[in-house]
Amino acid sequence: MLRLDGIHRSYGDRLVLDDVGFTVERGRLTGFVGGNGAGKTTAMRIILGVLSADSGEVTMDGRPLDAEQRRTFGYMPEERGLYPKMRVAEQLTYLARLHGYDRAAGDRRARDLLESLDLGERADDRLEDLSLGNQQRVQIAAALVHDPEVLILDEPFSGLDPMAVDTVVAVLTERAARGVPVLFSSHQLDVVERLCDDVVVIAGGKVRAAGGREELRERYAEPRYEISSAGDMGWLRGEPGVQVVDFAGGWALFDADEETAQRVVRAAIAQAPLREFTPVRPTLAEIFRDIVRDETDPSQAGTSGSGTSRSGTSTLETVR
Repeated sequence: MLRLDGIHRSYGDRLVLDDVGFTVERGRLTGFVGGNGAGKTTAMRIILGVLSADSGEVTMDGRPLDAEQRRTFGYMPEERGLYPKMRVAEQLTYLARLHGYDRAAGDRRARDLLESLDLGERADDRLEDLSLGNQQRVQIAAALVHDPEVLILDEPFSGLDPMAVDTVVAVLTERAARGVPVLFSSHQLDVVERLCDDVVVIAGGKVRAAGGREELRERYAEPRYEISSAGDMGWLRGEPGVQVVDFAGGWALFDADEETAQRVVRAAIAQAPLREFTPVRPTLAEIFRDIVRDETDPSQAGTSGSGTSRSGTSTLETVR
């Protein structure tokens, strides 16, 4: 398990990380989300030893990290750092050899990775001849080529089309299944929500929420329900203890405590066949927006609710 405890880091008089602490469990994918300048990249660089913390500690399985352990980590920076005029497989082989592979083993490793990322046919092309999305996949391969024991990825899905995202997700999921702790940042919150086991939300240099994906959705859920009936649900507006949020004939979205919601269900069944009744849980995008807004305007804390419309999509835009 990778663990950060009490990490502080300042640049001059600007505090960038303020008592940051979270864990990345073995075999789990952890999404690290926050706005621009929230401190994600700084925290990742401290994990890797590229930057030092002013105070606090980073440990692996209970022991402080040293340079030898960090050599077993795989890292993909947000900024591309590969050689544009080198051929793709040649470049990955070179990186594998830096980690102790011989030329033949490194070449096999490079080509196997490129196949898994759907780039096998481009192995002998120069990097600069690839599209930006394909260059991004090569950058991911570079982080994986030495079979790392921990994987740290900064915006790995940037510039990828949906099919390429699915390919990369499959590769990362396979790594986690081997017991590798995987930490990645992303602004694509729909991907984070689909992919992650755990989520860490950082804002203003502080960790504002951390935990399992479904645990966070449950924690931030308001008492909101969706109901669909074969009959008209207009009568719901007159029910005591019910606040109708949205309504369309036989469908309604409403707020109520659990006891009142169960009373609504019984009343609906008595009038017409019930098609659907379900609690509504917020998406990660909605949770993130709530946390970031509360950070900048505490008077707005908890005012957004789950933000779900009749279409079933979030009424809050995903943060870019």
